[in-house]
Amino acid sequence: FTTYIISWNYTWLTPSKSRDSLSKCTCAKNLMDIGTRRIFNEDHDMFRQSVRRFFQEEVVPHHKEWEKAGQVSREVWEKAGEQGLLGVMVPEDHGGIGGDLFSAAITWEEQMYSNCSGPGFSLHSDIVMPYIINYGSKKQIDRFIPQMTAGKCISAIAMTEPGAGSDLQGVRTYAKRDGSDWILNGNKVFITNGWMSDLVVVVTVTNREAKTAAHGISLFLVENGMKGFQKGRKLEKIGLKAQDTAELFFEDVRLPADALLGEPNKGFYYLMNELPQERLIIATMAVSSCEFMFEETRKYVLQRKAFGKTVAHLQTVQHKLAELKTEICVGRAFVDNCLQLHAEKRLDSSTASMAKFWASDLQNRVATQCLQLHGGWGYMWEYPIAKAFVDSRVQPIYGGSNEIMKELIARTIVSQK
Repeated sequence: FTTYIISWNYTWLTPSKSRDSLSKCTCAKNLMDIGTRRIFNEDHDMFRQSVRRFFQEEVVPHHKEWEKAGQVSREVWEKAGEQGLLGVMVPEDHGGIGGDLFSAAITWEEQMYSNCSGPGFSLHSDIVMPYIINYGSKKQIDRFIPQMTAGKCISAIAMTEPGAGSDLQGVRTYAKRDGSDWILNGNKVFITNGWMSDLVVVVTVTNREAKTAAHGISLFLVENGMKGFQKGRKLEKIGLKAQDTAELFFEDVRLPADALLGEPNKGFYYLMNELPQERLIIATMAVSSCEFMFEETRKYVLQRKAFGKTVAHLQTVQHKLAELKTEICVGRAFVDNCLQLHAEKRLDSSTASMAKFWASDLQNRVATQCLQLHGGWGYMWEYPIAKAFVDSRVQPIYGGSNEIMKELIARTIVSQK
């Protein structure tokens, strides 16, 4: 198949390569234009072109059949791995391309610009992999990361349970020691990549006597095929139809000592360290989806006729477009600032929570208004806005519900410390 990655020197964003002289405005005339945002340099732009081409040629043509199947193909995972699109920030000696946060963000954004929600690349690459890289042993890193960057080992993270969603301290899945091993029992639900997963990071209680629930949580690496590990049905969702989401069951799964990720009872601490990046990913993808929906709607109203002229020439439509573009540009400016903060390791939990809740709420407002501007055709599945509309609804729910985001933000406001 075609090779998409263009050879260039990976000299990532530096002050000398900033875009101050290229763009003084918050957003471009077309919100998906390449080369207009100041957080990216010319190398990023070249990378974006190759990523955009990959999604258009390897993902878009197959997405409808994946929606019917409820999962993408393994082939597209391996193609993404060969093109360097999995684990972008992973060093080259472990199969990555040694890119920076901004290059990883390009892969998140371009998936949303393609309007193809099926491939769970971002969760695999930038949510699961960091747990292994940051807290795993050398043996775990050497064993799993090269296979993950190659797309041969698909990963998931299992936090949510039937009785524990945003409240991670309510986890009931339990692992008890048995000699040097651990015996794991419990079940998880709503697990992205769960059906196709070869490796799952499982959030588990290991100390029921801890002074708080947070002090008794550990993370384990559970591999497909382990005795007692069963995958339930693929869950039928109202959106994200090509993204496999499953229930997972663990019945007396015997885990060797080296299946423990990091130290025992430190899992909650690891989760709190990594969740800001997960929430930033959701925020980035949400704003990118807004940009896609806006451009789809702009194209539609410019060609749709009513009352003897195009819909775009009705004042009420023009005002709505003006409102939408303004809100999207404001959201983009804030999320880009969060990306810069995170690249400098200065993004805190509260700011990430603000980005996640604001951007995902914005995505749903934009989806509703853009569908409305499509009229009855917007309700037809053949129109891209319909799929974007149903896909947007989960964004305020996962990654920590937006109600929980507001709680986290409020704590920093009223805290006396």
